[in-house]
Amino acid sequence: MASFSSLCCYLLLFVVVVVLTGSCRARDTVVPGRPLAANETLVSGGDANFVLGFFTPPGANSTYVGVWYNKVSVRTVVWVANREDPLPGDVADNPDATLSVSPTGTLAIVAGNSTVVWSVTPAAKLASPTARIMDSGNLVIADGAGGAVAWQGFDYPTDTLLPEMRLGVDYVKGRNRTLTAWKSPSDPSPGSVVMAMDTSGDPQVFIWNGAEKVWRSGPWDGVQFTGVPDTVTYSGFTFSFINNAKEVTYSFQVHNVSIISRLGLNSTENYGLLQRSTWVEAAGTWNLYWYAPKDQCDAVSPCGANGVCDTNNLPVCSCLRGFTPKSPEAWALRDGRAGCVRSTPLDCQNGTDGFVAVKHAKVPDTERSVVDLGLSLEQCRKACLMNCSCTAYASANVSGGGRGHGAGTGCVMWTTGLTDLRVYPEFGQDLFVRLAAADLVITMTIWNFQSLIWGQLQLLLMGKLEDGQEIAVKTLSKTSVQGLDEFKNEVMLIAKLQHRNLVRLLGFSISGQERILVYEYMANKSLDYFLFEKSNSVLLDWQARYRIIEGITRGLLYLHQDSRYRIIHRDLKASNVLLDKEMTPKISDFGMARMFGSEETEINTRKVVGTYGYMSPEYAMDGVFSVKSDVFSFGVLLLEIISGRRNRGVYSYSNHLNLLGHAWSLWNEGKSLELADETMKGSFDSDEVLKCIRVGLLCVQENPDDRPLMSQVLLMLATTDAITLPTPKQPGFAARRILMETDTSSSKPDCSIFDSATVTILEGR
Repeated sequence: MASFSSLCCYLLLFVVVVVLTGSCRARDTVVPGRPLAANETLVSGGDANFVLGFFTPPGANSTYVGVWYNKVSVRTVVWVANREDPLPGDVADNPDATLSVSPTGTLAIVAGNSTVVWSVTPAAKLASPTARIMDSGNLVIADGAGGAVAWQGFDYPTDTLLPEMRLGVDYVKGRNRTLTAWKSPSDPSPGSVVMAMDTSGDPQVFIWNGAEKVWRSGPWDGVQFTGVPDTVTYSGFTFSFINNAKEVTYSFQVHNVSIISRLGLNSTENYGLLQRSTWVEAAGTWNLYWYAPKDQCDAVSPCGANGVCDTNNLPVCSCLRGFTPKSPEAWALRDGRAGCVRSTPLDCQNGTDGFVAVKHAKVPDTERSVVDLGLSLEQCRKACLMNCSCTAYASANVSGGGRGHGAGTGCVMWTTGLTDLRVYPEFGQDLFVRLAAADLVITMTIWNFQSLIWGQLQLLLMGKLEDGQEIAVKTLSKTSVQGLDEFKNEVMLIAKLQHRNLVRLLGFSISGQERILVYEYMANKSLDYFLFEKSNSVLLDWQARYRIIEGITRGLLYLHQDSRYRIIHRDLKASNVLLDKEMTPKISDFGMARMFGSEETEINTRKVVGTYGYMSPEYAMDGVFSVKSDVFSFGVLLLEIISGRRNRGVYSYSNHLNLLGHAWSLWNEGKSLELADETMKGSFDSDEVLKCIRVGLLCVQENPDDRPLMSQVLLMLATTDAITLPTPKQPGFAARRILMETDTSSSKPDCSIFDSATVTILEGR
């Protein structure tokens, strides 16, 4: 009996302990039959970060149910349930008000007179409905303690974005989660300031004040919103942007869970309508971490269409290059809202337009932009050029690290005026704006010249731009054989061509009789520098020569067949093949080139231009040229690459006046390998060399109809069975008198070295 009494005592003591422990632990749920009274609060589990309860804002006479921080001494409300349906009077006036959950899951705020002033009902049926305040600040309705969430307050934000809360569109739930500022500090009802995601075009965030857009985030570039460029310096945060078929949302997380941070929307512009704040416990105050809008350029389109805003300039508004103020009078008064208009119409049909890069930019409004995430930046450029409505383009994603030329993935194209464009001192993104060729003009200083090549009345120099970019500058003298028409022809043709085996033209200048071409710098100069200087030819082994042959073949094939235009070069020779630092060949010098119509096969001219020794017989003697003329020049060049010898000259030991006759003689004698450059010292594939000699002889046959097309040449070079190739016939000019080449003059050009020049820059082509 005594032991039974002792057992009862122990059980009673255990029950008392459990009850006392339970009463000490804060409550975090509301369940049917146990509502939350006006004088009670719920405290989230875990780290007890948030409180839910009834409150009255300072200076107000209404009562609301909301969520605020538990560990912040200054009550800061982050979510309000009944912001549009308050209880009249303060909390003390509503002692009988409750927050309850019905057996069917309806969460309701009930006044003392049993009037329901606010309620939500989950779509799903719940067996054991429970309302709980989570440690994230999210109020949820779930089926039991660990059941699926049927409704959550995070789907209905008020004025604050918390970590893990998402701003934007949820297509699955059919919800557009927006932030709406309080009407005033004492009135939580929705004010006129709204922040929302705009999913049209390339998604971006706007802040509206009524019907007026007052701030734009810019699109997400894979790292940050382009209108918030300093986000990359926020080391304590992770920012996430999701854009797929289910949702387009933005959210953030804090790395250190002990840091309390919020993104809040305000109804006044005191330190910005949008503020990111962190709580400083030691000071007992909120620290303003970031805010927007923060300056004149943060307003939406202060400089109008095609204007650019820069707070480092005064006035802050300027027109993009190639544009002028639409209203000069308003512009003079520093009112740029009317924007800018083009100085010169675009010329899309003729393909002469180009692009200028605007660096460190908040890209223009993307509401009406076209987005293709599958394109590279180069493909984006080409797509923009082909679309006559395209006014600019940029990368959609620069998360790979680069923001400039060739960097990033995805494509954003603009087809309207460029509005709300601004630039920053750093960060930002490159935007490529389309301009007419006449407007692609800047003044740049070219310095540190070094002579690269002396040619016939022209000088090729190496220099640097102000930004350090190395360039090659071809300057022509007053007496140069290349006239103004040929100079313009070279500019317009090469500006339309893009291929890895064609040299890239960066710009040009026409100033009086002085004409300048600015090319990408080729570190290894021209092919003749290596072929015909014995001290340099040893650097060209057979593998390097074969890669050069293949590259020239592909470049010429592009000109003849694969580009948008059929181009006959007419002056292909060793000195017009430049080599970059990887020894990749680049065909250059398009001053003599001609564009063929789609139905033209040959053209007859009285003005024969080019270089004797590389000219085909029909062109040199009769003025008839076609793609087969270039094939002849290629054949000569191919044999020069193999032999390391120029075509011109007398080969007395074989009784031939030029390389073609010498090669033909060796071929007929079965001694073709003797043609190979002795500096290679047998370190080559004999079959491959013989194949290339055969292809070269096929290209220089006297009858143009017998010569292969460049597409056939490429196939011949790719074959491993040279026996199947046709047998070459007599070369042209094999035993005729050879005229001296026009580029053999040793006189130096009459051209001045200049300190600066106005150069048309074909940037972004």
